[in-house]
Amino acid sequence: MDLTVKLQAFEGPLDLLLHLLDKNKVNIYDIPIVEITNQYMAYIRQMQQRDLNVMSEFMVMAATLLDIKAKMLLPEPETEDDEEAEDPRAQLVQQLLEYKMYKYISAELKDRQLDASRVLFKTPTIPEEVAAYEEPVNLEELVADLTLDKLNDIFQSIMKKQVDKIDPIRSKFGKIQKEEISLDDCMNHLMDYAKTHKQFSFRGLLEGAQSKTEVIVTFLAILELMKMGTIRIIQEEIFDDIQITSQVAA
Repeated sequence: MDLTVKLQAFEGPLDLLLHLLDKNKVNIYDIPIVEITNQYMAYIRQMQQRDLNVMSEFMVMAATLLDIKAKMLLPEPETEDDEEAEDPRAQLVQQLLEYKMYKYISAELKDRQLDASRVLFKTPTIPEEVAAYEEPVNLEELVADLTLDKLNDIFQSIMKKQVDKIDPIRSKFGKIQKEEISLDDCMNHLMDYAKTHKQFSFRGLLEGAQSKTEVIVTFLAILELMKMGTIRIIQEEIFDDIQITSQVAA
C-alpha cells in the first residue's frame, strides 16, 4: 500500500504508531505488522528532525518493528498440542494500550484545566440588612387549621418517639450506690454493744442490718472478735440460735 504522509510532530514512536493504527482503522489487538512497519519506516525516512535523542527513540521502535516483522514471517516453531506460541506483537500491544490510556488521561486533565480557567470565584458580599432579614410569621395563619385532635396526634407522636428512645433493658437498671461500711467501725460497734448487753442473739444482731453488705461485714467482724478472744459463741443444739457472750469487762 502506498503511503502519503503529511509530516506532523509526534510526541514519540508510540504516538506515531497509534496515529498509523487510527489512520488505517486497524484493531490494536491484531496489528498487521508488515503493513504498519512499512508505513512507519516511510515516515522515518521523510522526517526532517535532526535531534539525535529524538531520532534514536524512533529508530529503536523501528528496530523493534523489524524484529517483530521478521518473527511473523518465519514459520511458527513446533510446540506441544495444548501450548500456544506467544504472539511476537503481545508486548508492543501492551505498550500501546498503556500509552493510549495515559494519553487519554492527560487530554482529560487538560480539558478540566481549561474549564477551571473559565471559572470565577467571588466572596459573598450580602448586605447586613439582607442577611439579618427574617421573614415575618403570621401565627394566626400558622395555627389556623389546627384542632385539638391534631394537637393530640402531634403530642402522642412526640411521646412515642421519646418512648422508642428508651432502652428496654438498661432503663430497668437501678442506681448503684457505694455503701460506706468499715470493718473496723463495725468491730468497734460490736465491742461497745457486747459491753452493755453481755449476751445477745446472733440472729437478732443481724436482723438490725440495713443491707446485705452490712450483714457480711457484721459476720466478718464477729469472726475477728472471736479470734481476738473478745467474744465467745455458744450454740447448744444444731439449728438453734447462736448466742454471743462478751468476754470484755464492763
